[in-house]
Amino acid sequence: MQEVIDLAIPLFKGFMAEEAIQAAGETLRSGYIGQGPRVDLFEEELKLFMSSPYILTLNSGTSALHLALRLAGVGFGDEVITTPMTCVATNVPILANGAKIVWADIDPATGNISAEDVERKITSKTRAILCVDWAGYPCDLEELQATARKHNLKLIEDAAHGFGSVYKGRFVGGLADFTCFSFQAIKHLTTVDGGALVCADEDDCHRGKLLRWFGIDREGPRTDFRCEEDVLEYGYKFHMNDVNASIGIQQLNHIETILKAHRDNAQFYTEVFSRSGVTLLDYKPDRIGSYLFYTIRVNDPAQFMEKMREKKITASQVHARNDKHTAFREFKTALPGVDAFTNTQVSIPVGWWLTIEDREHIANSVIEVFKGVAD
Repeated sequence: MQEVIDLAIPLFKGFMAEEAIQAAGETLRSGYIGQGPRVDLFEEELKLFMSSPYILTLNSGTSALHLALRLAGVGFGDEVITTPMTCVATNVPILANGAKIVWADIDPATGNISAEDVERKITSKTRAILCVDWAGYPCDLEELQATARKHNLKLIEDAAHGFGSVYKGRFVGGLADFTCFSFQAIKHLTTVDGGALVCADEDDCHRGKLLRWFGIDREGPRTDFRCEEDVLEYGYKFHMNDVNASIGIQQLNHIETILKAHRDNAQFYTEVFSRSGVTLLDYKPDRIGSYLFYTIRVNDPAQFMEKMREKKITASQVHARNDKHTAFREFKTALPGVDAFTNTQVSIPVGWWLTIEDREHIANSVIEVFKGVAD
């Protein structure tokens, strides 16, 4: 049977540098492929890039969220205020930690959680606020952090979309109590799979380092190099390995070029669409998104996606609202902002792989289809 090749311009595409492939091969042949010196070096490189001293690399962004919730003191019966406008990977760890979800509404002009609604949803059982940077556009971190401090809560930022995004002059990472990154296949910085947790507090980082590997202190003195000493509390197998880290070290050398390409394409779209009546999200000038994808708002997303598909362009809503899933049914509540966003949002390719001709074709197609759907 002949393979059918999809020639549509993709919404996502994984970047992999040749030197990263070579480095992975060298590590695989080295005889040491677990967590070792490559992981340590990758963490040091990340610290330099983000100017954040407390970084733990992990096996996924989901593990980063799970670990952040644990470090935040979230346990059985507690409540976490979060957004349903995200990948399910954001909210599954809340249930895995035994806590209950409280949905906050979002600002339909950005897709990000509403700081005002978060304040309204706080109860005596609330332990943490979990915000998500939709498409890599940073949330209102100052407002959310002020609310967290006021009520003695922890702020957890899911920046899976947002590696390299900037909030008021600082890279995202360390601005919240915990910032979670994903290095999964389609992200700006991919290590094939992996993630990182940035802690604002040194003690949290130290404890997280123990918990990511079963609670074992791998750096303490031992009488037998294979046998651990006392394990103080249970942990997980969340650590990164040297194969992923060796890829990440090389990939990090290209991240500025990748981010620049995404932002240049986004700026092109914004300038063209602003003159053409396409409905854009409302972004503030005090932050710079990473634009993992580029979201616009249309009257009929399903029709828009189908028409774009006919023009060989992949468009998608990317994530379904989590509160529609059976796994989260007990937490259902009215969320008019989520309704408005879900009914209109759709995203188009904006990544490093686009040629000048690609982005011009995408922009022209969006304008044509947007007007057709509006009519």
